[in-house]
Amino acid sequence: MSEELDLGLAILDHQLLDRDGRRCGNVDDLAIEGGPGEHAEVAAILSGPNVWRGRAGFLGRIAARIGGDGRVRTPWSEVAEVEAHVTLKKRAPDYGLGRLDDQLRPWIERIPGAGR
Repeated sequence: MSEELDLGLAILDHQLLDRDGRRCGNVDDLAIEGGPGEHAEVAAILSGPNVWRGRAGFLGRIAARIGGDGRVRTPWSEVAEVEAHVTLKKRAPDYGLGRLDDQLRPWIERIPGAGR
């Protein structure tokens, strides 16, 4: 992907979807490479409770207990498309994504209206 994006608006905190359209996490942070005075590029998407728990306070600590201290680094080259969500080229398990979602799904499905 060579187009320019406002990372704060177009990427951070957006839903991650695998190639099948399965929700498998969020973009919690980005790894950016390039030193001072050099061209900076996004190297990877960082996701998981260990990445965002510091930003999320109490809820982050709860998620870390449920989902573990996981941190997944997905290379930027694996991004297929950026829209209102970020679509990846492979299935979620290929990246180690979606484990927390899988654990929470039975509870979330009990919430009225969660199937919409």
